[in-house]
Amino acid sequence: MRFAIWLVLLFSVAVLAAGTLGVNDGLASFYWSGWRFDVSLNLFLLAFIGGCFLIVSVIQALDALTGLPRRAMEWRTSRRDRGAQLALREALAHYFSGRYSRAQKAAQHALAIQESAVESEPDLQFAVLGHLLAAGSAHRLQDPASRDQALQQALRLANESNAARAAGEGARLLAAEWAIDDRDGARALALLAELPVGVARRTHALRLRLQASRLARLPVDALKTARLLAKHQGFSSNAAQGLLRSLAFETLDGTRDADQLRRTWLQFDPLDRRDPFVASHAAVRAAGFGAFDDARGWLRPFWEQLATFDADARRVLSLALVQASPGIGADWLPRLEAAASAHPRESAVALAVGCALFERELFGKARPLLTHASADADLPGAARRQALRNLAALARREGDADAVLRHLESASAIP
Repeated sequence: MRFAIWLVLLFSVAVLAAGTLGVNDGLASFYWSGWRFDVSLNLFLLAFIGGCFLIVSVIQALDALTGLPRRAMEWRTSRRDRGAQLALREALAHYFSGRYSRAQKAAQHALAIQESAVESEPDLQFAVLGHLLAAGSAHRLQDPASRDQALQQALRLANESNAARAAGEGARLLAAEWAIDDRDGARALALLAELPVGVARRTHALRLRLQASRLARLPVDALKTARLLAKHQGFSSNAAQGLLRSLAFETLDGTRDADQLRRTWLQFDPLDRRDPFVASHAAVRAAGFGAFDDARGWLRPFWEQLATFDADARRVLSLALVQASPGIGADWLPRLEAAASAHPRESAVALAVGCALFERELFGKARPLLTHASADADLPGAARRQALRNLAALARREGDADAVLRHLESASAIP
């Protein structure tokens, strides 16, 4: 098909030339120093066109001849780049297949090839990635000296070019991850603090910050980071709730006195303070420091709407109130009696109300509730012992020595 087209074009040109030049009887005259030279116009046009083609061909030949060194340099650079890219791909393949020694050597070979290109501008992004591969392989081989050296070179090159900025961010994230592997939480946090704000709020960076904060024993920072992760849907809802509660418990357990506990409680996110499990743990901790008013103040909002919680939440709230019952005021009695009436079969609620009535010296109302709670084997041993000790105190007030002995023996028999 192509041959036919060329043949048609050739005949067309021949016809056009015959029609144009066949009847052209003009002359072209040239004068030089008294001489006159006449040629046909057709010959002049053909010679002119041929001369132009010849001049263009000579110019192209000279350009090709003078451009040989440049093209040779470009060919060498292209060949070198292909070799470096091949070595880098080989390093990646070895790294992901677990052959870290080979990956390190391939990455170093790629860097050596790239550094040998003195006549061209270095590719900093390529160099950063090569150093990161070498550093990652050294980390897997447990060679921290080589890892840190390659990492520093990668960070230095990343700071020299905006094109390598993303690679530099990846280098810092990898360095933080390696610091966590080394159980060095402080170094990991320092590396994460160097990241831009947008990068530091990425899910992976927040996960690393969470791990680093826990390693550095900074439960408050870990709790705030976990809250951010939960907002970014970094965990499932159940996992996020369990993690947040465990971090809140860890934070509360790290307090040393009532004042520190109050400051820590105020630092919590409102969502954490509205969690009945967290509030119960904080109340138990406050009761341990003798801050019973604070404990009851944190529990009060939950007891005002106790029916809206499930059985597990009512259980922990009740057990926390047992610890916070010393010095309880009469203003608590209406809501406690209403809770006991609304949940008559829940032993934990009965224990909390019974202990509160015992503190208010309403012994007649407290006895059946304490008796019911002491007989429930599902309650924790400490709660049942508390109920039996209160029953023993009631029997002692009534002068019933046998009942006192019986309650105390029952309490001592509980594991």
